[in-house]
Amino acid sequence: MRQVLEGSQAVAFAVRLARAKVISAYPITPQTHIVEELAKFCADGSLDGRFICVESEHSAMATMIGAAAGGVRTFTASSSHGLAYMHEMLHWASAARLPIVMAEVNRALGPGWNLWLDQTDSLAQRDTGWIQLYCEDSQEAMDTTLQAYLLAETVNLPVMVVLDAFFLSHTFEPVDVPGQAAVDGFLPTFQPKFQLDPAAPCTLYPMAGPAVYMEMRQSLQAAMDRVPAVYARIQDDFAARFGRSYGVVEAFRCDDAEVVLVMAGTTASTCREMVQNLRAQGQRVGLLKLKLFRPFPAEAIHRCLKGVPKVAVVDRNNSAGAGGIFAQELKAALCNRQERPAIYSYVAGLGGRDITTGTLESIYWKTLEAAEPTQDSQWVDVHEELAKS
Repeated sequence: MRQVLEGSQAVAFAVRLARAKVISAYPITPQTHIVEELAKFCADGSLDGRFICVESEHSAMATMIGAAAGGVRTFTASSSHGLAYMHEMLHWASAARLPIVMAEVNRALGPGWNLWLDQTDSLAQRDTGWIQLYCEDSQEAMDTTLQAYLLAETVNLPVMVVLDAFFLSHTFEPVDVPGQAAVDGFLPTFQPKFQLDPAAPCTLYPMAGPAVYMEMRQSLQAAMDRVPAVYARIQDDFAARFGRSYGVVEAFRCDDAEVVLVMAGTTASTCREMVQNLRAQGQRVGLLKLKLFRPFPAEAIHRCLKGVPKVAVVDRNNSAGAGGIFAQELKAALCNRQERPAIYSYVAGLGGRDITTGTLESIYWKTLEAAEPTQDSQWVDVHEELAKS
C-alpha cells in the first residue's frame, strides 16, 4: 500500500512489520516520533510487543542488550547527546554479538544547543562495532530498517540505521509499505544463535583474560568482514521481492566524470539534481552516494572511482583537528591503491544549514579548477566574521 508518511513513521512501520518484541527508548528530538508511533502500536495491539519506558538512553540500550540476550527481536532509537550518553553500551552490544537494530537520527552536538542536522553524532560511534547504514529518503529508511534485521541476525552484529534530522525524519512523502505476508517471507522468525534460557542455565559475557580477549575481537572483525557480501545478497533478495535496491554505494554518472562528489544522506538528492543540471551544460560530473559506512566499503568505492581524476568529498560533519570524516576514511581506504583520485575535502551544512544545488556547484567548480587538494578540509558557506569571533 502506498502511503504518505513522515520519515520517522516509515521507520516505525518497518519495525512493526519486522515484528519486534521489545522496544525501549528515551525521548530526544528529532527521533521521538519514531518511538511515539511504536508506543501507539504496542498500546493498540497492532504490534505484539512490549514498550519499556526508561530514564535514559544508557538504560535504553541496556534494556536492548538484556532483551536480545533473551532471544527476542529488539529496537531502539536515539540522536545526538542521547547517542553520546549511550556510547558505553554500544560497545557492550557489539562485543556481545547481539543483533540489535537502532534508528539514529542525525542531530548536531552542543554547545551551542542545536536541534538540526549534523552527522558527527553517528560518525563519532564508528569504532563501537556497529554496522552503519545511511538513508537518503523515507522509502530507503523503511526498506533499510527491514534489511537491517536480516543483516544483524545473519552476522550477529548490531545495526544502526541513520537518518538526517528534519530533512528526513519530519518530512512527509509517498512510501510503498509492503504487506505483512511479503515481509514475513523476506524476514523469517528470529532464531537466536544463543540466548539466556532458564532451562539451560549459563553465564554470558564473563571476565575475559588475555588468553581469550584478542580472539573475541578478531571474531568481531571477521563478522564485519562478512557484511558487504551478506548485505549484497540480502539486497538482491529484497530487490527480487519488492523491486528496490540501494547497493553498498550508488554511482550516478561516474563512468566518464572528471569530478565525482561523494556524500551520504539526503544531500545526495540535491546533488543528483545538480549533476543533471551541469551535465546538460556539458560538464562531466558524477555522484557517489555512500550507503554502508561501517564496515567501510573500500573495494566498492575503488571500483566506482577507478579512472576518476578528482573526487570532492562533501562532509556534513567534522572531526575537530582532523576535518571531514568521510574524506578521512576515503583517503585511508585508497592510499595504498596504485590508481587513485586526488581527494578534495569540504565541510558544509553543519547544524542544519542548507546545502543547495548552488553550494554543490561551487564545490564542483572549486575542485575542477584547483591544481591540487589542500591539506585541510575547506569550509563552505561560512560567515567569516562569525567564525573569527
